[in-house]
Amino acid sequence: MPDFFNQLVTDLEHSSWPERIAVIAGIASVWFSRKENILVYPVGLINTIIYVWLSFKGDLLGEAAVNFYYTVMSIYGWILWTKRDQQQHHIVHISFSDKRWWIWQLLFFTAFYIVIFFSLTWLKKDFAPGAIPWADAFASATAFTGMWLMTKKKVESWYWWIATNIASIPLYYVKDYALTSVYYVVLLIMAVFGLQEWTKKAKRRHA
Repeated sequence: MPDFFNQLVTDLEHSSWPERIAVIAGIASVWFSRKENILVYPVGLINTIIYVWLSFKGDLLGEAAVNFYYTVMSIYGWILWTKRDQQQHHIVHISFSDKRWWIWQLLFFTAFYIVIFFSLTWLKKDFAPGAIPWADAFASATAFTGMWLMTKKKVESWYWWIATNIASIPLYYVKDYALTSVYYVVLLIMAVFGLQEWTKKAKRRHA
């Protein structure tokens, strides 16, 4: 624990302004997501674009790929969340996954896990020495799944975010990113509340 706090203080002292802005934007983005506010996407883009740059800079190719995917999906989600029908009603609403959606998301996760795991295993020696293939693949695949489901406003997206955050807390710490590790602790807490809020909204809509 003392080592963790020492590393956290060191990270805070050496963290750049872009990283601090990315952390603040990331927390704000999750907050807007909980509230089903469209600002989740423009604010989230600030976070993801900065983290793509920071990840490449730190030779964290897995994290760079995740944040590039976030960037693309944020643009897609922004468009989808703003779409309306002829009566000017939003076409995407918070809802639960049925059996078909559960099968799709599990297949989605499995496919990405396999691809990312073998890619990082191959890249680790020469291009991504900081990679931990099995852990990076899990964190990335759960994040990919959660982001996709969030664009569809599926309640279950929060389960995948919770898994991502739990995996990322120790993953970033062992890579000497204590500040980012704490950032994921905050996101984990917010994801639990997000799950509760979206579950209530979905139940009210279903009723």
